[in-house]
Amino acid sequence: MTYNRKNILATSTALAILMPFSAAFAADEENLITLEEIVVTSQYREQRLQEVPVAVTAFTSSDIANAGISSTQDFIDMTPNMTLDDSFTYGNTFVVLRGVTQINNADSPVAIVVDGVPQNNQKQFKMDLFDIERIEVLKGPQGALYGRNAIGGAINIVTKQPTNEMEGKVTAGISNGVGFNLDGVVSGPIVEDKVLFRVAGSYRQTDGLINNDFLDQKADFVDHDYSFRGKLDIRASDNLTLDLRASYRKYQAGSSYDVPVRHNGDPTIRDGSANDIFNPNENILGLTNGETAEFTAKIDLETEYGVLTSITGYTDLKEYYRADIDFSNQAFDPTFGGFAGLLGFLDSIGAFPTPAGTIGIGQGQDLDLDLLSQEVRFVSPDEDRFRYILGGFFIHTNRDLHTRLFADVTGERSQIDDPSLVFVNSQESNSNDAWSLFGQAEYDLTDKLMAQVSLRYDEDSREQTDPVSGLVRERTFTSVQPKATLTYQFNEDSLGYATYSTGFRSGGFNAPVVTFPVFEDETLTNYELGAKTSWFDNRLVLNAAVFYSNSDDFQFFFLDLATGQQIIQNLEDVAIWGLDIDFQAALTEDIKLFGGIGYTDTEIKKVGSEDLIAGLTSAGVDMSLVVGSRTPKTTDWTINAGIQYDFEVTDAIEGMLRFDYEYRGKKYWQIDNQDVQDPIHMINLRATASAESWSVSAYVKNLLNERYYTDFNPGEFLGLAIDVGYPGRPRVYGAEATFRF
Repeated sequence: MTYNRKNILATSTALAILMPFSAAFAADEENLITLEEIVVTSQYREQRLQEVPVAVTAFTSSDIANAGISSTQDFIDMTPNMTLDDSFTYGNTFVVLRGVTQINNADSPVAIVVDGVPQNNQKQFKMDLFDIERIEVLKGPQGALYGRNAIGGAINIVTKQPTNEMEGKVTAGISNGVGFNLDGVVSGPIVEDKVLFRVAGSYRQTDGLINNDFLDQKADFVDHDYSFRGKLDIRASDNLTLDLRASYRKYQAGSSYDVPVRHNGDPTIRDGSANDIFNPNENILGLTNGETAEFTAKIDLETEYGVLTSITGYTDLKEYYRADIDFSNQAFDPTFGGFAGLLGFLDSIGAFPTPAGTIGIGQGQDLDLDLLSQEVRFVSPDEDRFRYILGGFFIHTNRDLHTRLFADVTGERSQIDDPSLVFVNSQESNSNDAWSLFGQAEYDLTDKLMAQVSLRYDEDSREQTDPVSGLVRERTFTSVQPKATLTYQFNEDSLGYATYSTGFRSGGFNAPVVTFPVFEDETLTNYELGAKTSWFDNRLVLNAAVFYSNSDDFQFFFLDLATGQQIIQNLEDVAIWGLDIDFQAALTEDIKLFGGIGYTDTEIKKVGSEDLIAGLTSAGVDMSLVVGSRTPKTTDWTINAGIQYDFEVTDAIEGMLRFDYEYRGKKYWQIDNQDVQDPIHMINLRATASAESWSVSAYVKNLLNERYYTDFNPGEFLGLAIDVGYPGRPRVYGAEATFRF
């Protein structure tokens, strides 16, 4: 790695964080103020956050309440080197962690685990967060413990457990766009000390904030989005517990309201930033419907040799959407957003009686997914000098996907069911069985030096059937994922660690009709140095890490809307390096400062496939620009900082004022880097008054009303003459009240 201005800037930034605190705390050395001690379970043991040799950003239940975290988007916005982008359907997101990107219709680059159960589909990641105890974001490959989807990191979400005393709360809120939310929870004993329950629910709706200018209707509406979760904690004996969990979610909301990006009329400009035409103007109002049911059973058996845990999970997920795909209308653009060539072809073969230029194109997709997983692991006692974890995991997946494009004559979504209008009709049925064995061992070499080694073997067998032709394709992907860490405890307030780790994301099949039918598995090797430190009697916590990764067969995604193809392909060689910094400080008893800095630099070293180069070249991509460019959807700098002031209003009422700032640096949308979104600045404000049994809050998000895209697809990668952007949410403000009983 070359030591250049970027390295100097990173070092200077860390010093700049520390130096102001030194003077502030030196003036009050005898003050007994300390930060909250955070305990995490990210490595299947209860450990102090400052003792875990992994770059972890953690949010406690008090952090979640104070920041008003109610969705995955909220905590990711506060996590350096991580972004989450809405796109496509209401339930669809692209998560990026340390330069490793989510792929549509494929495995996530981040293992998401809720109460010990993996969420194995990208549609499960976007969720309302209610009744949450803790969120832990682990950065860097965590494949040794978390498996094939942890190539970029892992997210461990822990919901609140049933209680031995009756308790509950209700939260209701309103927001602009005529938004409404309602959350509630009830918990207590069925049989005291033996059988405990907890039931929680969440409801959301909004008219929306992004206007469809042609239809004069809101495009980002949510008719309803509700979830229920029930937990039953059965304490069969002193050493045997059974945790049963069931949840259900159903939603109906806007979909696929992309905007044709014309860059103020100059088609030669490619900058990937918001332009004057920011509101959608489709003549089909997109709609997504989805529902998910989940059931899990967790059994813990404590023995004198350790804890044996079994976790069984089942998920049934369905989602379908109907929407425009020319992203325009007859009155605004007779060529329908760059589809003039395709429309002309349809007209020339007499496919439709309406002349090209007066019809449009619609799209729709039906997804049906079933997941069944089983994990068994054994964790040795925490107090032993030699500690170990042994386990095995199995998952079976059935995934059916039906994609259609249709001629839009009336602007109605129901046209997709008219066979005479459908001209792309792609179906696929996917089945895969994956299993793995894993182990981790730790040994205290001395009182200060600890060695940790981990190893996991993954095998993923995939099968795809084309229901139309009967074609069956089969492929098995395997990976061995080692990890090794040395940790040195300098003193009770600081440690350093050096890690070698690996991650694996399975390959698979594109749709049977796609030009590139198969994509290869991706493997990533990571080298990392980190430090965790506490200063001034734990009034300041400062953690930092630098990393270098190499990815083989880096997976990326692009569309060919002219043929309705969604394509996953591989870049042969990608290099990634960067830094992570997290800090918290108790400036006074009432004022706390917190934040983080992330930098990720990716570089495409080699493209590889000659077929891929030829295919993209024919679509108009200048492949000579790709080598040396950054990977898709990468954001270079992610910086967040906040300050919270707690004060007494009366003897019975406490007040809180909170300011959060987020900086998202340049966003590189595709592999040629010709479309780059300018940096954006997000400011959130929150004020709360609370007493023992109630609290009231007011908030505003995106105070500056920044205009930006959460997804952007250049025309060269769409098969179109224009670019397409997915608009981000404008300013949101509202209030909510909570009552506890």
